[in-house]
Amino acid sequence: MRFQPSRRIRRTAVGAAVVVVLAGMNGPALWGYAAGQYQHYKINQPEYKAKNGHWDVVDVPREYRINTIHAALLHTGKVLLVAGSGNNAANFKAKSFRTVLWDPRTNAFKNIPTPKDLFCAGHTQLADGKLLVAGGTQRYEKLEGDVTKAGGLMVVHNENPDKPMTFPAGTRFTGKASHKTFESKDAVLVPRARKEGEGDQVKVTASTARVYVEALEKGNEYETGTTDNFRIEGLSGPDAQNSYGIANKLSFDKKDFQGIRDSFEFDPVAERYVTVDPMEEARWYPTLTTLQDGKVLSVSGLDEIGQVVPGKNEIYDPATKKWSYLPKERFFPTYPALFLAGRNKVFYTGSNAGYGPADKGRVPGLWNVESNEFTEVPGISDPDVLETSMSVLLPPAQKQRYMVLGGGGVGEDRKSTARTRIVDLREEKPRFRDGPDLYAKVRYPSSVILPDDTVLTTNGSGDYRGRSDSNVLQAELYDPASGSTRPVADPLVGRNYHSGALLLPDGRVMTFGSDSLFGDAANTKAGTFQQQIDLYTPPYRFREGRPEIKDTGPRTVRLGEQTTYRTSDPKDIVRARLIRPGSFTHVTNIEQRSIALDMTKTADGVTLTVPQDPALVPPGWYMLNVVDGKGTPSEAVWVKVPVAEEPSSS
Repeated sequence: MRFQPSRRIRRTAVGAAVVVVLAGMNGPALWGYAAGQYQHYKINQPEYKAKNGHWDVVDVPREYRINTIHAALLHTGKVLLVAGSGNNAANFKAKSFRTVLWDPRTNAFKNIPTPKDLFCAGHTQLADGKLLVAGGTQRYEKLEGDVTKAGGLMVVHNENPDKPMTFPAGTRFTGKASHKTFESKDAVLVPRARKEGEGDQVKVTASTARVYVEALEKGNEYETGTTDNFRIEGLSGPDAQNSYGIANKLSFDKKDFQGIRDSFEFDPVAERYVTVDPMEEARWYPTLTTLQDGKVLSVSGLDEIGQVVPGKNEIYDPATKKWSYLPKERFFPTYPALFLAGRNKVFYTGSNAGYGPADKGRVPGLWNVESNEFTEVPGISDPDVLETSMSVLLPPAQKQRYMVLGGGGVGEDRKSTARTRIVDLREEKPRFRDGPDLYAKVRYPSSVILPDDTVLTTNGSGDYRGRSDSNVLQAELYDPASGSTRPVADPLVGRNYHSGALLLPDGRVMTFGSDSLFGDAANTKAGTFQQQIDLYTPPYRFREGRPEIKDTGPRTVRLGEQTTYRTSDPKDIVRARLIRPGSFTHVTNIEQRSIALDMTKTADGVTLTVPQDPALVPPGWYMLNVVDGKGTPSEAVWVKVPVAEEPSSS
């Protein structure tokens, strides 16, 4: 007789089968959930944190969340977060420009009125602790096909040696041959003509200025095809003879971003922007470098008509609040990494962030700003993928060793590299040599000098702006003393274009931004800006017995001078570092440097001596840390190094 299962057995069997099927269907999700729970458990264990550090998310109230493009640590301990229009054309059109001030100690935020679109400006720390911000956005780019009005560059001439000419926005120019009319989008000042010689030998050379113009109406019939002379409406008599425009083809070609000349000093105490004299050139994507005398070098950028500034570099004098051209020209692509490397000497590592021809201005070298002499430094590997690479002056700064990390091809090229390259400028014939490879091939890595003399590098993407879901969620520490790297805790979110990182006075590192072009691996969905701010706590903050500087008040110490601080357990302290606060944008943070201080111990502290070289210690505010034998740094206290006094001529 054949066995017949009971109804109860049949129900049990069906139930078990359903469980098996459901488990098969949901197994991956259950496994993923369990793995995620275990990962969360693992990274929060004390042993893991002590070895790898830990990441946390900053709680930012909604009204203070912005597309952070620029970030700078101020000597008040607060961080200036600058978006401007935040790479958002709607914000630009609405003149919605944002800056937020964040206090990491209290997690307090404050909205700061922002006078212009400082999106893609340059910035640097001034000797008095203010932050100089110069340049920004005049117009957003328009891609070919999106340009609805013919337009382009108008060169305005003035042949009158007796007076300059000012033409407001909306000035109309009509072609003598084409009879087509265009109007200027911005005001333009044309200096007086240059007059040389006397009597019959007088020679007048017209002065020129450039302005972007557009047709009055939409349509292909308003395009011009050849060079034409343009009369300026509203002028009569001699002015109409002396002032005119010349333009080549005014067309529907792609129009790049355009820069502004405006400059501001952000006052960390008053917590506001203060207008200073504008630059000589409009600049979008410029680099600002503070020199040994406290003056500031401004280099490159896209000008008022969207072309790379053709080597016209300039100097800002904080005493007069004015800019002046350098007498000789030198061309660089936009956001070049230019480090102060000697008196009137700047080292260009080859790192840059975007615009400029592939075959011009991309070779690393030492530039004498005063004589304009440029000495190439050879040997860099993957020289065609230096765009969007990161550059760091390795600690301590006295060793003059620079590291270039990662990078990609020019423009939207898909190439990227994991290489690091190191050069020692103290060598008789400096030459780049390869260092250890990064954790992956990356553009846009962010590197931060830590007070224990290591360098944290984090994030980046393998392709242009994270294309094809290429963000890299890895981080590592590099030890310049041993030349070794090791992985640390993985970042929480991907960060590529428009991202960065800064060291905070308490030894943590903040990371910000990311502007992915697409939001999926298939590149079919538009990306969204990453507004999350994260904090990385390095392993040294999880050790017991952290040293302490007991004299916390800020003080001023001149080059070559000594200063004494009371500390905890002086016998355990082995070194001290001055670290210049960072100012980061577009893979560029040329501010950060860590300077070793000569140290002697006292009964209750240490006596420290600041180096005498102003090119090693450019004037400004610094974070002072002492470090114990385990490599654990103290929290920083603030020290001001004033501009060096010029030696007496007597």
